[in-house]
Amino acid sequence: MMNGLTPFESFMVAEKQSRRPSGTAITGVVVSGVAAALGIGAWIFGPVLANSRSKGIEKLVEVTNSNTQNTLDRMINALAAERTERVAQGVTMSQSITDSISGQQQGSQSQSTSVENSAMAQATAQLLTQSLLGNLSENAQKVQIYSAPQPCNCPGCGCGN
Repeated sequence: MMNGLTPFESFMVAEKQSRRPSGTAITGVVVSGVAAALGIGAWIFGPVLANSRSKGIEKLVEVTNSNTQNTLDRMINALAAERTERVAQGVTMSQSITDSISGQQQGSQSQSTSVENSAMAQATAQLLTQSLLGNLSENAQKVQIYSAPQPCNCPGCGCGN
């Protein structure tokens, strides 16, 4: 009896002390409790969060689809307008070509042709006149014909001209 206890009492005290929870055991219990709570929370709230996420993705897809549809509508309208312009231009051109071949616009064509011929004749005459007078020379400075001074023909004048 070292500490005043019987061997049975010493054994009982040692057994009781060995059954006392240690820090590692307490940590294990806390960690397992938190893990169980997280598992239960994921089991309960998982579908709710997944549903809200899928609704967000669904809304994003709807907005993207709407933007794409608006862009396609604008492109279709632009192509339709361009086609309408091309068709209208083609009809106008074919009418004017058909009319000019059939002679339906003869009066306006002969008048415009005579005006064009008159303008061309005027331009040709003006160019010919300018070339004959030397106005079309490449010299930028005007050139006059030079004649040597002549003695004065005035009787008794002595002017020197």
